[in-house]
Amino acid sequence: MIATLREYLGKSPEHARFLPFAIWVGITALGIGGGDMKFWSYAIKVFVGLWVVWEMRRFVPEIRWTFSWPAVAMGLLVFGLWVGLDPFYPKNHLLMQDTPESIWNPFARFGDTSVMAWGLIVIRIFGMTVLVPPIEEAFYRSLVYRYLIKYDFTRVALNHFDGLAMVMCAVLFGFMHFQWLPGILCGLAYQWLVLRRGHLGDAITAHAITNFLLGVYVVWQGGEAWKFF
Repeated sequence: MIATLREYLGKSPEHARFLPFAIWVGITALGIGGGDMKFWSYAIKVFVGLWVVWEMRRFVPEIRWTFSWPAVAMGLLVFGLWVGLDPFYPKNHLLMQDTPESIWNPFARFGDTSVMAWGLIVIRIFGMTVLVPPIEEAFYRSLVYRYLIKYDFTRVALNHFDGLAMVMCAVLFGFMHFQWLPGILCGLAYQWLVLRRGHLGDAITAHAITNFLLGVYVVWQGGEAWKFF
């Protein structure tokens, strides 16, 4: 199975950037129906995601993390936009739901003091902080953005600017989220970080900071904030 994944990732630059995202989204689909599966599917996704990210490193060298103050500032800014804009726009009910059955809240299912609930929350925050950023940045900012510019996307430098591709990629990224408006702004912000330095490292760091803060905010606030998970 490990050899098979490596084989598929190594088939082409497209496979290496698309397949991890497809696996992540595919396992997500297991929990869409609600019930307890929405909790276990995320746990499964994190363990599979660890393996997938480990294997994709050799084929997608640009997913190496880097640190810069602009990346930190952008991560904080996007978190503020994600939470601050929430009351002022309609959500993406076309693709997502926010019914009590669909909201991911293990406290409501297992109890506020449940070790099981806290374990699932730790797994979720770990996944959204450590695994989601490299998987999504490799797909959106490395593959989709450059593919919109040129079919042979590897010939497009990561710091090559194309306004139309930037907007289209950000819109696609935004509408894959329930909170589509900050999602679009988030996509533009992370793409700017990629264009600024010609690699994904800063965007991965900013993405991780935003997601980590959202996870902490959800647990701290509770109530309606669970929709941000």
